Amino acid sequence: MTTAKPPVSRTTTAFMVQAALSFGISVIAVAYAIAHLPGSAWIRGFLLLGMLYIVTSTFTLSKCVRDQQEASAVISRVDQARLERLLAEYDPFKQQIGP
Repeated sequence: MTTAKPPVSRTTTAFMVQAALSFGISVIAVAYAIAHLPGSAWIRGFLLLGMLYIVTSTFTLSKCVRDQQEASAVISRVDQARLERLLAEYDPFKQQIGP
C-alpha cells in the first residue's frame, strides 16, 4: 500500500508578506480617507463602521472557504485510502466459490 504525501502549501513567504502589506495599506488608506471626509463625525463614524464590517466579513468568508476546501481534501484522501485498500486486497486469480 502506498502512502500519499500530504498536500504541500504553495504559498511562499514573499506572497504572504505582499498580501499582508497590501491588506494593511488598503485598510489604512480607506480609514485615512474616511477620517478626512468633509461632513459630520456621524457620517465618518458610519462609514468607518461599514469598513470594519466589510473587513470582518472578509475574514469570515475566507475562513469558510478554507475550511470547505480542507474538508473536501480530507474526504478525498479517505476515499483514496479506501480504494487503495480494496485494490491491495483484490486477487483476480482467487477461486470464486458458488454460482
